Amino acid sequence: EELKKYEYYANELRPLVVETVGYLHSALKEGKRILVEGANAAMLDIDFGTYPYVTSSNCSIGGVCTGLGLPPSRIGDVIGVVKAYTTRVGDGPFPTELFDDVGDKLQTIGNEIGVTTKRKRRCGWLDIPLLKYTSMVNGYTKICLTKLDILDTFDEVKIGVEYQLNGKALNYYPSSLFELSSVEVKYLTLPGWKTNISGIRHFNDLPENARKFVYTITELLDVPVKWVGVGQGRESMINVDN
Repeated sequence: EELKKYEYYANELRPLVVETVGYLHSALKEGKRILVEGANAAMLDIDFGTYPYVTSSNCSIGGVCTGLGLPPSRIGDVIGVVKAYTTRVGDGPFPTELFDDVGDKLQTIGNEIGVTTKRKRRCGWLDIPLLKYTSMVNGYTKICLTKLDILDTFDEVKIGVEYQLNGKALNYYPSSLFELSSVEVKYLTLPGWKTNISGIRHFNDLPENARKFVYTITELLDVPVKWVGVGQGRESMINVDN
């Protein structure tokens, strides 16, 4: 009975299974556009993540080449999808991690639970040195900032803007886990907006402090934030330019 069930699934899926490399190149030759979504987070990439606390494949931009057989010359816009704060599941260095009520609040309001493992995600403030590193590796052309609404009730919000080691600013992202685990973070503190923004659909209708938070990220990363998520639904994604 179990085999028959999966035989049915196989027959349903069979028409959808093709030789992927040829299919994708044919689509590109016809002038079609392809959207690729990376699984897992950039810092779980087996080559450029926080090894050994990584996954088994390339989940950064390199996965387009190694996983799909597409050449680098075919890659157009690279959109970095970034939460308004930082999270991590399981072990591994996490410089901006919060071990207090603020971290617990982010975890609870953000419903930060691992999809597969069901473990609570560790939470911390937005980490600009980390994002600059992933932007270097991936070549972000635009940023999609998600879960801004999770910060609605905070009196102030912080952004980690610099790593320091032995009192000196680092101008690189450490590949050494020892170094990364030893850094101190310099923070920029911004006022919160203390307003429910989940129903807002136009960027200019966001509270001034929320917009300032978004603009600050653009300035620090030198990559434009083009979309801002204020809720779970598709309709909750705000186009910054509109």
